[in-house]
Amino acid sequence: MSTRDVTHLSDLSKMVPSQDGSFNRAPSQFRNWVEQGGKYEAEKGRYHLYVSYGCPWAARTLIMRQLKGLEDFIPITVLSPRLDELGWPFANIDPFPGAEVDPLYSADHLKDIYLRVTPDYEGRFTVPVLYDKKTETIVNNESSEIIRIFNSAFNHLLPADKAKFDLYPEHLRKEIDELNTWVYDTTDGVYKAVFAANQSAYEKAVYPLFESLDRLEKILDGKDYLIGDQLTEADIRLFVTIIRFDVAYYSHCKCNIRDIRNGYPAIHLWLRKLYWNVPAFKDTCDFDHIKTGYYWAKSARISANP
Repeated sequence: MSTRDVTHLSDLSKMVPSQDGSFNRAPSQFRNWVEQGGKYEAEKGRYHLYVSYGCPWAARTLIMRQLKGLEDFIPITVLSPRLDELGWPFANIDPFPGAEVDPLYSADHLKDIYLRVTPDYEGRFTVPVLYDKKTETIVNNESSEIIRIFNSAFNHLLPADKAKFDLYPEHLRKEIDELNTWVYDTTDGVYKAVFAANQSAYEKAVYPLFESLDRLEKILDGKDYLIGDQLTEADIRLFVTIIRFDVAYYSHCKCNIRDIRNGYPAIHLWLRKLYWNVPAFKDTCDFDHIKTGYYWAKSARISANP
């Protein structure tokens, strides 16, 4: 394991806002693809997915993995939701119920996987991580790309019904991409609000967030899905935010102009239908991990900055 001090990358209490007090998310740094004929071929058992049930970005990949029937192709390891100064811990460091030990290298924290691949790495140690066991490297740590890898890269190895199940269909891609662009601000707006260093930055984050929710409420009025009367990746990307909203974002992230249950009936109905009618959505939700992750992180920042 690396002994380099990387707490400036992993300790939330050391997070430095931008000059105007706003939170700006750093882009993911591993952006390779699994594809036929490429460096990273689609093979059963070759890849490993590191996740946290508490993280919405990781939850996207868990939902897509189950919808596409990739459970036997891509095993997962779940990290503890209780981040410490070194980031996401494995169960040997924090045996939180449902957390697991690292089966590949017996790592203590997810940072150890990153630093094993790139010893001088200077980014955030984020989940999800799609890891290639054959070349011992991180293929991708950008959730929006991992879900598209899962959507199509393994189709030639899957049963026909799973292979033809397309959550990013060609005829809807333009509409999905356009919606994803501004729905991303709904998800990230939550984090911009909670990490805002002053009132001005907070207001610049929270008001557009609720404008986005107002827009989504109109889109979902009388509909089961966001686009094209069928389940798409747009539903996955929004679901992971909305399922966390009332249990964590409303109070912990100070996004309390309205809650989903009482303030957005169309969104709330859409949420409940996905949760109860499509097993992949319910099966990948662990509310103990979700609530613990957010409130633990909050208490850790407070104790570090009394």
